[in-house]
Amino acid sequence: MKKPQPQQQPQSGNGDGPCPQPFLCPLSSVNTGVAVRIKQLSAPPEVTHRLREMGFCEEQKIKLLSRHSNLICQVCNARLGISTRLAEQILVEPLSRQKVA
Repeated sequence: MKKPQPQQQPQSGNGDGPCPQPFLCPLSSVNTGVAVRIKQLSAPPEVTHRLREMGFCEEQKIKLLSRHSNLICQVCNARLGISTRLAEQILVEPLSRQKVA
């Protein structure tokens, strides 16, 4: 008799681990150099408002440039730094290999 196989959770496009939905992961789990599209902001309203003012809007294409103590992202031809904790509240989907402005 065959052993039942454990169910696999959906993976992000970069294979980093489980995601809430297929191809939807927190920005904090994205690899450096990967271009993504923001799909949802899960922060409190005042934080969400400030993120949108900075350019982190739904459907915005961004690229993760660096991840050390903070994450540096390219957003609308600007480099912006956010904390890993804040990046966990920004849900993104990976884009195919293409240039992100």
